[in-house]
Amino acid sequence: MTAAVFFGCAFIAFGPAFSLFIFTIAKDPLRVIILIAGKANEGLAAISEEESSPISVREMAYVAGLGFGIMSGAFSMINTLSDSLGPGTVGMFGDSQYYFITSALMTLALTLLHTFWGVVFFDGCERKRWWVIVAVLCLHLVVSGLSLLNPLYVGSVPPVYVIMLLMAVWAFFSSGGSLHNLSLLWTCRKSNAETSS
Repeated sequence: MTAAVFFGCAFIAFGPAFSLFIFTIAKDPLRVIILIAGKANEGLAAISEEESSPISVREMAYVAGLGFGIMSGAFSMINTLSDSLGPGTVGMFGDSQYYFITSALMTLALTLLHTFWGVVFFDGCERKRWWVIVAVLCLHLVVSGLSLLNPLYVGSVPPVYVIMLLMAVWAFFSSGGSLHNLSLLWTCRKSNAETSS
C-alpha cells in the first residue's frame, strides 16, 4: 500500500509539470537551461534583449515559472513522499486520512500556479502595469495563507483550485491568447476529425 500511495501522489503532484516539460521544453536546450537556472536574471535579460533572440520574453516567463513551480513542488512534497513509504499509518490518532492526496493536489496546484504567476508577472513588468505585479504577489500570499488550513485538509483545496483556474485564464490572455485562437483550435480539430472519418 505504501508504494501505491508514494507513486500515486508523486504522479498527481508532478505528472502535469513533467508532461509540460517533455512536450514544450525538453526539445530546446536553451529552455532547459532557463528552466534550471531561472534565477539568472542578468543572463536571461541579455538573452531576451538581443535582436535575434532565440526565445521570447513570453516563452522565458513560461519556462522560468515552470522551473520555479517544480522547485517549489519538490521542496514541499519530498518529505511527504518519503513519509508515505512508512513506517506508520496516517489517521490512526484521529488525523485526516486525506493527508497524502491533499498534499499532492496542493503541490500540483502550486506548481501550475507558479507557471501562471510567472507569465502574468513578466507581462506586468514588461507593460509596466504595477497593479498586475501587486495582484500576483497578493494572490501568492492568499494561496500560502490557505495552506494554513491544512488541518482541515479538504477545505484548502477548492479555493486554491478556483484561483488556479482564474490564473490559467489570465495567463492565457497575458501570453497573447484570444478567443479567436481558441475558435481556430476548435474548428481545426473539428475539421481534422471530420476528414479522418
